[in-house]
Amino acid sequence: MLALRLKAWKTEAVLEEVPEPGLPPAGALLKVIGAGACHSDLHLMRDFETDAMGWGPPFTLGHENTGEIVALGRRAFGLEVGQPVAVYGPWGCGHCRRCAIGEESYCENAAAIGPAGGGLGLDGGMAPLMAVPDTRLLVPLGSLDPVEAAPLTDAGLTPYHAVNRSLPKLVPGSAAVVIGAGGLGHMAVQILKAVSPAKVIVVDTRQEALALAKSLGADETVSMDENPGPAIMELTHGRGAEAVIDLVGADSTIALGMRVARTRGDLSLVGLAGGSAPFRFLTARIEVEMATTFWGTRAELMEVISLAQAGLIRSHVQRFTLDQAAGAYRLMREGKLEGRAVVTPNA
Repeated sequence: MLALRLKAWKTEAVLEEVPEPGLPPAGALLKVIGAGACHSDLHLMRDFETDAMGWGPPFTLGHENTGEIVALGRRAFGLEVGQPVAVYGPWGCGHCRRCAIGEESYCENAAAIGPAGGGLGLDGGMAPLMAVPDTRLLVPLGSLDPVEAAPLTDAGLTPYHAVNRSLPKLVPGSAAVVIGAGGLGHMAVQILKAVSPAKVIVVDTRQEALALAKSLGADETVSMDENPGPAIMELTHGRGAEAVIDLVGADSTIALGMRVARTRGDLSLVGLAGGSAPFRFLTARIEVEMATTFWGTRAELMEVISLAQAGLIRSHVQRFTLDQAAGAYRLMREGKLEGRAVVTPNA
């Protein structure tokens, strides 16, 4: 079968023929229906190295995946052939304390087991078939469109986890700032509106991204190119925001988050642009809690899918066939995508 493969660090992904995957004893073989193209894949192609990651190419890209079960292993249970499912992306050991409570993205044995999951060291979903090692990593989709649902597994789950971290602070009268209105940001807006009463303020450099955010429920939008700090402080009556979710992660966006996070507020860094900021007294308000986040839990993915099933959130997607996948990444690199690109290998 054809698959979109990363052959080596700091190279572009290429289509090549690979053998069809085998059936894992406790897992499933999926006919891939949707595989999201994520900005972190660009970092895999341009920035990462084996020494830093502990694992490396070659592998098939695609860590945001949905599909239809075509076969179940002899030790698999709880699901049925033909059932549409979403794939939980981070694959931990399944046995440590973190994995036992569904926090596989924080697996305590990650260094020993190596690759982080399908599309991240192991073969992902940018191919007609994908092997998933254990059915615990599959979540039923019900009647959701699997193509639209594919980004829920990362672009939905990751901001949902960040919002959950701050949810106790997002009370009536509070504010949340979303920096970056792309694949993850357009989901963050919808999640915030679905689960909290907070005023949602969105920051981006692109007017089309701000327009999309506004159409999805953002209360206010601010251009990153027009001195956004004072504008956000004015919109929050001089207090700042209880939660800032930075989905970019550049020096400038982290600095903005530190300027506009309210006393005892949260700054969650999700984006992988490689930025940093000094941390000392007076660089941020007192007791601002700053944290990096990575994906979310299996239970949170179930909650994200429930929100989508209830019609409260929806991925804004552009569809690409497998032979168009490299072009999807090119558009992403040029900043010309709205929402999330989804590759449909069996279309």
